Amino acid sequence: MKITEVAKVASGPNPHKVDARKIYESPHAMAVVITLKPGESLIKHITPVDVFFYVLEGTGIVEIGDERATCTKDMLIESPAKIPHRWINESGAVFRVLVVKVPKPTEETKLL
Repeated sequence: MKITEVAKVASGPNPHKVDARKIYESPHAMAVVITLKPGESLIKHITPVDVFFYVLEGTGIVEIGDERATCTKDMLIESPAKIPHRWINESGAVFRVLVVKVPKPTEETKLL
């Protein structure tokens, strides 16, 4: 059994310049916890694989393609491969989301 304490995983460098902690990686999938402080957002980007998001804490705005929605704790959001998407934190509190990419990407994410 392997147990990972997310708080002890170092945030890795990323083009969004936000707290992003890779907490799981296998040949089949990858999981990252992203924390956005108030006012922070991701750069709109395209991933080469399907992604799903699970909101862990707070309130954030997700944009996927032409759609935009406010999401809160315990919501699951699906984002198909090759569709532009991003997260925005317009709230006054921390927003955390679990990002799961399946299968594990073999190509880089493309920033827009």
